[in-house]
Amino acid sequence: MILTIIVFILILGLLIFAHELGHFISAKKAGVKVEEFGFGFPPRIFGIKKGETTYSLNAVPLGGFVKIFGEDSPSSETTEDEERSKSPRAFYNKPIWKRAIILVMGVVMNLIIAIILLSVVHMLGVPTIVEQGQEKNYKNIQIQIVETAKNSPAENAEIKVGDSILELKIKNEKLKINDIEDVQKFIAFHVGEEITITVKRGDKILEKNLTPRVDPPKEEGALGIAMSKTGLISYPWYKAILKGFETTGKLAATMVLMFWILIKTLLLQGKIIGEIAGPVGIAVLTSQVVHLGWIYVLQFAAILSINLAIINILPFPALDGGRLLFLLIEKIKGSPIKFKTERLAHALGFIILIGLMLIITLRDVIKLF
Repeated sequence: MILTIIVFILILGLLIFAHELGHFISAKKAGVKVEEFGFGFPPRIFGIKKGETTYSLNAVPLGGFVKIFGEDSPSSETTEDEERSKSPRAFYNKPIWKRAIILVMGVVMNLIIAIILLSVVHMLGVPTIVEQGQEKNYKNIQIQIVETAKNSPAENAEIKVGDSILELKIKNEKLKINDIEDVQKFIAFHVGEEITITVKRGDKILEKNLTPRVDPPKEEGALGIAMSKTGLISYPWYKAILKGFETTGKLAATMVLMFWILIKTLLLQGKIIGEIAGPVGIAVLTSQVVHLGWIYVLQFAAILSINLAIINILPFPALDGGRLLFLLIEKIKGSPIKFKTERLAHALGFIILIGLMLIITLRDVIKLF
């Protein structure tokens, strides 16, 4: 449990921090004054001012933030507003293209993090389904459980997705598992009898006792599991980097398509398809991948990073994509949108996003009980 919490904080912290680092670096390069670059979220533990920027360490270690001078347009209500309105170092006084780069660099950094993580995965060995007759090209081949049915013998015995089946035994009969067919034949021969299944979960070897059902529900099987023969296939570093780019591109394209289908179904049919996870759901998934091993943790972090990039680039107020949309409108009409209008739009967008997050979190909590 403690390891899961640490990994969860590290993953979210890294991804959000990298996102804000993209904004920070691009703002500095564009000559925009950065007032504060914080690691974690307030309350502040301590801060050090170096030059014009305060670098702070904050109490909530889930990412970071950047306070950019003049990110909001001035309201001309205070002396500070008047000072910012004249400053060439204010964000809103920079050309549109520079502001756009600052806004988009958070997304770019998340994609770069995903490419790096997936390149490392391809170097170490990416988990994949073993092709028939191609076993020599893989290492660490195992028969892995990819699904467990509800209320099945497997679920009742607390066998989990990701467990690898090592051995099956009953009384004095033992069978080492090398293929899916080995499991299927053994189970078919011993339905109705209590058997012991030895599984590997991360670094742990566990023994589970269960009884294969004589008359299982249709398409569930006697144990209620689905299996896959998996192995690791690795690449030299130069090919691994290319694979990192390729995999990131494919995953991003798939996620964009899924987001489009999700939004279209929500708008046209008024229902949500698929599974959407909030912080609680991500924590549960983190627990699962930690048990599978560090390769899976790296893959999971890369997927989350791509997901964060895509969500942030959506043209919705309060997100980077929403701010980019306002810049596009400014470019087309030749003048900025009224500050009060933009501020209201982002405030409403933020409230909607927080509301959605609360609903999703509530759903995640309900699933746990």
